[in-house]
Amino acid sequence: MAKTINIDPVTRIEGHARILLECNDAGTVEEAFFIVNELRGFERILVGMEAHTMPQVTARICGVCPTAHHLVAAKALDNAAGVEPPPAGRLLRELMYMGHMIHSHSLSLYVLAGPDLVFGLGGAAASQNIVGMVEHNPELSKKGLRLRSLGQKINEVIGGRGIHPVTAIAGGIAAKLTDAQFDRLKELTDEALTLACELAPVTKELLFRLFDDNPVLLDKLNVPSWYLGTVNGGKLNVYDGTLRAMDEDGRIRAEFNATDYVSYLAERTVKRSYAKEVFLNVDGAEHMYRVSTLARMNVVDGMETPLAQKEFEEFRNRYGRPSHNAILQMYCKLVELVYCCEKAGEIMGNPELRGPSRVAATINGKHGIAHIEAPRGVLIHDYKISEDGIIQAANMIVATQQNTAAINKSLKEGAINLLEGGDDEKMLNGLEFVVRCYDPCLACSTHAIGHMEFAVEVRCGGRMVRRIRRT
Repeated sequence: MAKTINIDPVTRIEGHARILLECNDAGTVEEAFFIVNELRGFERILVGMEAHTMPQVTARICGVCPTAHHLVAAKALDNAAGVEPPPAGRLLRELMYMGHMIHSHSLSLYVLAGPDLVFGLGGAAASQNIVGMVEHNPELSKKGLRLRSLGQKINEVIGGRGIHPVTAIAGGIAAKLTDAQFDRLKELTDEALTLACELAPVTKELLFRLFDDNPVLLDKLNVPSWYLGTVNGGKLNVYDGTLRAMDEDGRIRAEFNATDYVSYLAERTVKRSYAKEVFLNVDGAEHMYRVSTLARMNVVDGMETPLAQKEFEEFRNRYGRPSHNAILQMYCKLVELVYCCEKAGEIMGNPELRGPSRVAATINGKHGIAHIEAPRGVLIHDYKISEDGIIQAANMIVATQQNTAAINKSLKEGAINLLEGGDDEKMLNGLEFVVRCYDPCLACSTHAIGHMEFAVEVRCGGRMVRRIRRT
């Protein structure tokens, strides 16, 4: 008899979702769906608001990646006004963003996915959390949490707030930093790079052990897809550049500006989830694609900084180009963590950092589009602005909705093997881990907010025959 498995809720990710597995009469998984249960509808909320407030308002979409929304909104207003921030304005935005990326990647590696690294996937549920991790490996935990804190403090000094920054505006950065603040930023960026270099070899050792202990997942999560990521002169830049599309064979198939996204990205709603799905439209065909740290490591030719380039070369020598395995996302985050710490130090040494940080910008009656590489992948904001400076229409394409099709495919491959074992706890841990590899941000994907839980449902012929839930 066909059956459906439902996992509800999923833990150690941002938001509230469940997993639905549909099986045939023989008990084989035929379909898997990652279902987002929250709705907020931020795009509709923005209509009628004053356009100049978008950097501050959209930062409230998410408490985990507010700076990504804050800065891409400011960039969209720059585009609408037809202006570029002065060098200091751009550098301060980039430095703020390096702080945000440091915070987010540290949170993902050492808090959300940290227990997977320390305990593996078969650990007891009671210890699969940050408390258990601190007790078992206090040195790694302390350094990881400290690095997260440093990133947040960098963000706070420039952005005015640690969680929902306020200083980016059309034309640059509104705040003028004092000498004391610049000195503080130098201390923070220096310590961050030191910690990243100390954590890198230890984290790689844990990652390789996790890979070696889970050969089935390493094999089954090898899901070929297209990739989309940002390059600047062929190298990684998470703040700005062009969008590069790569096919599953590693061929570069398109490179375009965010302002042309409607010609390449097809967005549609799906019945089972509040998160839209997006497909890449190239040469008249739609393709499943991914945006993420893995996507970025695939599409770029190299890194802008020397220490990160060394880590990047080691990664590529091990796993090739393109790398299709979702489990490698954690390794890619480590490479980017080194890059962001190193890049922050380089920005601090740039003499243009202390110049004028803003120019005048007129946005009334304009249309603005921009993108940024959010920690989880490409993020696009699109605003149509009336002559009175009011938002007439808004569209956002976020990382998690672009990854949804790939998440479903990875879940199907993982579930085929995990379901056969008959161990509910092992299946829950394994499928949760598959989802965490993508590090989804559900508040962003639905432009929603909610409490995170995890559940799996198994259905046969549309009838639920099994439900596993963890609160």
